[in-house]
Amino acid sequence: MSTAAVPLLQAQGLRKTYQGSGGTRTVAVDDLSFTLHAGGALGIVGESGSGKTTTARMLVGMEQPDRGRIQLMGTPITARTRGRAARLARAKAVQIVFQDPYLSLDARIGIGAMLADVLRLHGCSDAAVRAERVRELLSQVGLGEREAAALPRRLSGGQRQRAAIARALAVEPAVLVLDEAVSALDVSVQAQVLNLLCDIRRSTGIGLVFVSHDLAVIRYVCDEALVMYRGRTVEHRPVPDLLAAPEHPYTRLLLSSVPHPGWDPDLIGRRRRDLLPDRAAG
Repeated sequence: MSTAAVPLLQAQGLRKTYQGSGGTRTVAVDDLSFTLHAGGALGIVGESGSGKTTTARMLVGMEQPDRGRIQLMGTPITARTRGRAARLARAKAVQIVFQDPYLSLDARIGIGAMLADVLRLHGCSDAAVRAERVRELLSQVGLGEREAAALPRRLSGGQRQRAAIARALAVEPAVLVLDEAVSALDVSVQAQVLNLLCDIRRSTGIGLVFVSHDLAVIRYVCDEALVMYRGRTVEHRPVPDLLAAPEHPYTRLLLSSVPHPGWDPDLIGRRRRDLLPDRAAG
């Protein structure tokens, strides 16, 4: 098989459960599979509790699946990494950007110094090379010398998220996972960050996995969308097809839940109860 034919990222039959009170087990993700090709962008869509964030955490190694496997360019990466070199290699392959950039930014040091530390950790020992790379990363995400010297608390929300993206890009990952990465931003800032991600995707060929509850964001960024409901995939199709003619009741419910003229939240609640009655967690 040629290298070009090997998927960039592939998840096969992923399952993750958590221990609950009284010995019960909650199924967070059940039999999840997808394929992401180089330069592709996959949206994973669902409401809170759908399993999308657990999926993101499994992709970057923060959670281990109970069953199934994850492959990067044909090589399994599901097994728990042991040793510093293996952990760095895993981090270099797949990076994540969170909803709250404070989760990945060190509040005690400036943005430029933070990026330099990441480069040093991953083997860039030449100070001049690090400095030049820091400038390149900041420029790539639309930040400059003033932001490089600033502590995270001195930046706006959009600037902090750009810095978090620069931090993730510093190790040149093959895949960037974005977990609700723009949901806390103002709409105008969201657009700026989404445009930035589209530009980075075009210029680098990086693969994107965009986890979001917002179908408008998925429409803007992604080629394909995978809709999750209570841990399971209920629909997985190209974004234009899914949005134009959703096949599953839950996807239709998500689309109808977006505020629009004549929108009635009480009606949406009734449809939810009719279409998707509660069931006990497995």
